[in-house]
Amino acid sequence: MKILVCIKQVPDSAQIRVHPVTNTIMRQGVPTIINPYDLFSLEEALRLRDKFGGEVTVLTMGPPMAADSLRKALAIGADRAVLLTDRFFAGSDTLATTYALSAAIRKIEKTFGKQDIVFAGKQTIDGDTAQVGPGVAKRLGLLQLTYVSKIVECDPEKGELVVERRAEGGVQVLKTATPCLVTMLEGSNEVRRGAFDDALRAARAEVVTWSAKDAEIEDLTKCGLKGSPTIVKKVFAPAPRSEKAAFVEPEKTAADSAEALIAAIFARHPALEADMTKLASGL
Repeated sequence: MKILVCIKQVPDSAQIRVHPVTNTIMRQGVPTIINPYDLFSLEEALRLRDKFGGEVTVLTMGPPMAADSLRKALAIGADRAVLLTDRFFAGSDTLATTYALSAAIRKIEKTFGKQDIVFAGKQTIDGDTAQVGPGVAKRLGLLQLTYVSKIVECDPEKGELVVERRAEGGVQVLKTATPCLVTMLEGSNEVRRGAFDDALRAARAEVVTWSAKDAEIEDLTKCGLKGSPTIVKKVFAPAPRSEKAAFVEPEKTAADSAEALIAAIFARHPALEADMTKLASGL
């Protein structure tokens, strides 16, 4: 199987800073890590490779220093790393990012062969949109499975994949044909540490580096700030609430505790009690 994993180098969430003028994330001088959600996708891809054979390619778009994250992915066990980097990509929102990534994936398939599955994390900890995976699937015409918590079955010969997908109110069991794109949930597996041999290989490995021209991106107006219709008007920390949480002492029985809780809620929000009484009288 040929499997592609899209990862992103993100700032450590504990030290994120926002530019006061552009309202974009300031990445200079901030420690970076692989987006944690992407690690679960990488592990799932490696498990499928270990079971069925093949290779795992990791792809990221970012500044030259994003090669560090790709080497970490190689040390965990990936076979190949591709870095898409160019000044034209600076300031990309999710629309511009999916345009560039989809072009790079087409170039990867043209260079290294057709990919059976494209993996991505469900979202990143910096943008937190969960839009890039589905956006890439849409641009490439791939079937997509989002919020996947478990790969149940994979049949490379038949080109079928069965997964469990977390949904509101339960879990969906879905089957799809490959090629497809899968976004994995956090905690869906235990990410391996990587073997010592992989760490040595990663240190010596060549990271394939492509510019916009190398990736055969045709329309540069769709990249970077020029291709990003999203405008962040203001970034601010919410003011702390002056009202503190109330503690309701538990009663002897669950029913009594529930009544005490409801009474406490209505005492703090009289309008809510009136609205619910009015609603109940109309039933």
